[in-house]
Amino acid sequence: MAEEQFTETGFWNKIKMFGRQAGREVVERALWLYYAAQKPNTPKWAKSVIFGALAYFISPLDAIPDLTPLVGFTDDLGALAAALTMVMLYIDDEVKSQAADKLALWFGDEPAEPKP
Repeated sequence: MAEEQFTETGFWNKIKMFGRQAGREVVERALWLYYAAQKPNTPKWAKSVIFGALAYFISPLDAIPDLTPLVGFTDDLGALAAALTMVMLYIDDEVKSQAADKLALWFGDEPAEPKP
């Protein structure tokens, strides 16, 4: 069901529209989950957890509306953090590097060097 509610288009649109407002931490966690879900070795149960959290992230119906100043993405960060706790084994250096490269494009930072 979570995979049916998550769409790549919805994910990228949410990031484009609210990425700066959501902040680097929220976007980074969302990207970690997104890239971990793309890996073929991530098991189905972990992908279900990831897609559930990302579906909540892109959903227009939140516990705290995203347009609420300062706290609008607090619930999204909580959902992403809970999912990360469950699937952290699949958030490897490759995933973090992909996310860092994308963050550098959006937030203007230098891409992170992959850790050995």
